[in-house]
Amino acid sequence: MSTLKAELLAKSYKGRQVVKNVGLEVEAGSIVGLLGPNGAGKTTTFYMIVGLVPSDKGKISIDDNDITLLPMHSRARLGIGYLPQESSIFRKLTVYQNLMAILETRKDLNKTTREETLNSLLDEFSIQHIRDSQGMALSGGERRRVEIARALAANPKFILLDEPFAGVDPISVLDIKKIIEHLKNRGIGVLITDHNVRETLDVCEKAYIVSHGELIASGTPEHVLADQTVRDVYLGEQFRL
Repeated sequence: MSTLKAELLAKSYKGRQVVKNVGLEVEAGSIVGLLGPNGAGKTTTFYMIVGLVPSDKGKISIDDNDITLLPMHSRARLGIGYLPQESSIFRKLTVYQNLMAILETRKDLNKTTREETLNSLLDEFSIQHIRDSQGMALSGGERRRVEIARALAANPKFILLDEPFAGVDPISVLDIKKIIEHLKNRGIGVLITDHNVRETLDVCEKAYIVSHGELIASGTPEHVLADQTVRDVYLGEQFRL
């Protein structure tokens, strides 16, 4: 089973340490949340794992292969998919073209298997009916499905979701939760960072809570909810799932 691991990550900006020895693990087929107050260092930690921000110290690995110094595109080839909060599809390309742009980078596919994989993804995410629609014409829910299908086109072992619940209506939240569960059932490890604590804890099996740049708790949602420090600095006494 594949494992994405971050160990003792540290990061400073202008002499101020914003991440202090944070570590986490995501196994294939699991859903993990990375949460914390604003300015806690969770986003910086997430971006170090993605490859958007270089770490000052620490190690990031997939199955004991050190990827700490690799650029983002090299991490993608080794199995890390990333979905940013903002729209990432090509607005002037069709859904078909958006997916094919990724599939054409895969050396393990020929023309026939590319088409087969593309059609399979269109079916899997119920987006066959919009295959010829441009990215700019899609609804928010359709766009998110296309983005996830496109991430899967690269055949990742892990998908890192940045604020997947931000700015979406309740129906779309349910849809996103179903998609996240679907990724898990596909054997993909999912790491989520989001300000929406309730929705993230509801879908994840394990959560890591960061405050003032340090890991203050980790475990099942029930475990972190029962942690008094987490309630004192982050959730408050009244928070319930």
